[in-house]
Amino acid sequence: MLIDDIQKYIDEIRAIQMAQFKDKAAEAENFRIKYLGKKGIINDLFEQFKAMPNEQKKTLGQALNMLKTTAQNKVEEFKAFVEEHQDEIADSDLTRPTDFAPVGSRHVLSVVMNEIIDIFGRIGFTVAESVEVEDDWHLFSALNFPPDHPARDMQDTFFVEKEEGKQDVALRTHTSSVQVRVMEANRPPIRIIAPGRVFRNEAISARAHCIFHQVEALYVDKHVTFADLKQTLLYFAKEMFGEQTQIRLRPSYFPFTEPSAEMDISCSIGGGKGCNICKGTGWLEILGCGMVDPNVLKACNIDPNEYTGFALGMGVERMAMLKYQIRDLRLYFENDLRFLRQFDAII
Repeated sequence: MLIDDIQKYIDEIRAIQMAQFKDKAAEAENFRIKYLGKKGIINDLFEQFKAMPNEQKKTLGQALNMLKTTAQNKVEEFKAFVEEHQDEIADSDLTRPTDFAPVGSRHVLSVVMNEIIDIFGRIGFTVAESVEVEDDWHLFSALNFPPDHPARDMQDTFFVEKEEGKQDVALRTHTSSVQVRVMEANRPPIRIIAPGRVFRNEAISARAHCIFHQVEALYVDKHVTFADLKQTLLYFAKEMFGEQTQIRLRPSYFPFTEPSAEMDISCSIGGGKGCNICKGTGWLEILGCGMVDPNVLKACNIDPNEYTGFALGMGVERMAMLKYQIRDLRLYFENDLRFLRQFDAII
């Protein structure tokens, strides 16, 4: 009878032991095909079930469902056993293909920072680094920041030590402090870039973060002019964003440079007609720059009557946003593999 056949198969399946099979993975697949495949035993029993009298179908249906559940559970048992003994199984069959683990890659910020360093390195700039916890002199005073400048306020700076009568100590808000240390320790000519992480006490959003990265450049020598700055900026923009890139300079203000400027590059995303990233203007702001203020040179014991220089600074996150059209700063810090793996092919 059909009910007896069903019970026989249930008992047969329950009696199967994993250890009795030499090739566990192959046996698991053979078992699945035998019982649960389109032409398997259970499908054949269901076809016979259709022809049975209605008064028997309730009992037979329950038995068939029990058989199907038992078979599915045994397949899962096979899979769990194979996974648990994967190393043992792989060792026993050296002809099996290897499942290579995915290779890691550089973070997109590291890629962009290295590219910036490489571009400036080709025209003689060397890398300078320094501490991330900095004192007031190197962070503000030597850079010509007035005592009441907003950057000294608690809203913008993470202070480590701030006591009356003592020099403030803070997490650096810019890598310009590296420039001060280099000028204090070296005589011109000086030609350095200062890449690094900086901190500002800001609310985290799609366009701002309390941690970000900067690359600043400094060139001090005799007869350095604004024309040298402009040509350096034009060279950088074309190397970074393509030969077709144009630049424009707009007057601005920074305590440590005079004159100062903001540099924009032509937006290539909208084909020169404007887009939502450049807000329809056709231009994107990427960095600040200017001639080193004579007061900064004096503070570092460099004679401003003999030497001049230029400085520029840019945010690495901003560069990556423009280069790869990333629209949310928070993505850089969330370690979401779906985001990070988009840049696996970038060297």
